[in-house]
Amino acid sequence: MHKINTLGALKKSGYVSKSIKQELRDNLVSKIQKKEKVFEGILGFDDTVLPDIERAILSRHNILLLGLRGQAKTRIARLLITLLDEYMPIVNGSELNDDPLQPLSRYAIDLIAEKGDDTPVSWVHRSERYVEKLATPDVSIGDLIGDVDPIKAATLKLPYSDERVIHFGLIPRSHRSIFVINELPDLQARIQVSLFNILQEGDLQIRGFKLRLPLDITFVFTANPEDYTNRGSIITPLKDRIQSQILTHYPRSIETSQAITAQEANIHQEQKSSVTIPDIHRTLIEMISFNARESEYTDDKSGVSARLSISALENLYSTAERRMLLNGEKSTTTRITDFWGVIPAITGKVELVYEGEQEGPYNVAMNLIFKAAKDLFLESFPNPNQKIKRDLKDEYGVIKAWFSGGNNIELLNDDKDLTFHSNIEQVAGLKKLAENYIKNKAELLPFMELILFGLSESEVIGKNILENSLHFSDPLSDMFNDMEN
Repeated sequence: MHKINTLGALKKSGYVSKSIKQELRDNLVSKIQKKEKVFEGILGFDDTVLPDIERAILSRHNILLLGLRGQAKTRIARLLITLLDEYMPIVNGSELNDDPLQPLSRYAIDLIAEKGDDTPVSWVHRSERYVEKLATPDVSIGDLIGDVDPIKAATLKLPYSDERVIHFGLIPRSHRSIFVINELPDLQARIQVSLFNILQEGDLQIRGFKLRLPLDITFVFTANPEDYTNRGSIITPLKDRIQSQILTHYPRSIETSQAITAQEANIHQEQKSSVTIPDIHRTLIEMISFNARESEYTDDKSGVSARLSISALENLYSTAERRMLLNGEKSTTTRITDFWGVIPAITGKVELVYEGEQEGPYNVAMNLIFKAAKDLFLESFPNPNQKIKRDLKDEYGVIKAWFSGGNNIELLNDDKDLTFHSNIEQVAGLKKLAENYIKNKAELLPFMELILFGLSESEVIGKNILENSLHFSDPLSDMFNDMEN
């Protein structure tokens, strides 16, 4: 590459021009044959989305990725550059990435006519062959396609009838590149119309100029189905010209969702070394997201981004770290009461329907946390509300009797670890029950806390939430307290 810096040298090297779609196809074929991973870091799509994308590339199609927010659409588009050749030759100084063997712009054609095999050639890295534009209502034809530049006309002393006065927009400058338009429905209909001929024939119309520029571009569009009704739509003729429409989705298992969260969360090294998050708390975070997508309070058409779990994990680390610093401790383990600090990560990530607005974002977030805790409890322990056969012992009998005897515990959000441990361990029968059902003894205390939350959500024991603490007691005493209040 460093030795080839003229058109003549390029011809002698045996370089053969190929379209970008063919380039993507050839490199994909090579990766598949070598059993190499094509889309590094994309999880949960191995059997659904990624095969569809690979088929689209093999078919040399333009692609529309259609899915709710937080489904890795833009990340997938950005990873397509790994399927490009590492370097590409262009006519030196060309603003349209002109292929030296197949020049496109007037500049490149004139330069080659003048210098022949001495035409200078430069090389472009594949990272520079990716162009991304967020569709917003203020995007103009000039931004995407181009416009007449009066300053260029005056500087070069050219009449407006000369095509050299044109300042090309993003799309022509993306010749031989991948061009991505995010949130396509937000693009005004008249702007979408301007993409028709580019996708089909490569014709451009700029201020009366009709240019036949056979642009070589792979288009990738992303869209959210919600936008079709809320903000705009993809006009039918444009949609018809996009050959492959691929539907994305949220992770379909807790394990996949956990892997995505762990991969994407930005956790400070000091937090990792001082804060331990038990597996059940990591699972609890993902269950909150899953429950939010199905909740009667949230808008399922809007979706709940995977960023909820990512932000929640970051906040959980920080909540435990803050408590640890306040108490002068060197290390700590997260608790379910630390999930109060996760609420800001939930309220900003869910769109509420009318019932949710009436309930309030904070209460909706608390409901999601408590429901996830109950679901996780019922996955690990017997249902306390299930009828017990005569010959069987009530496994929760000792715990119920302890609370019925007038005992109660209060868990402060910022309690020291020793205080928190002693408060939970004083509940008779709690430790023994947890030991009977869990395998990892290192998570004994987190499971003991989970049992308390599960029993309170099952209305076996009472729960009273205060600003900075949680109070567990006999349900009847809580009922009387509510009546007095």
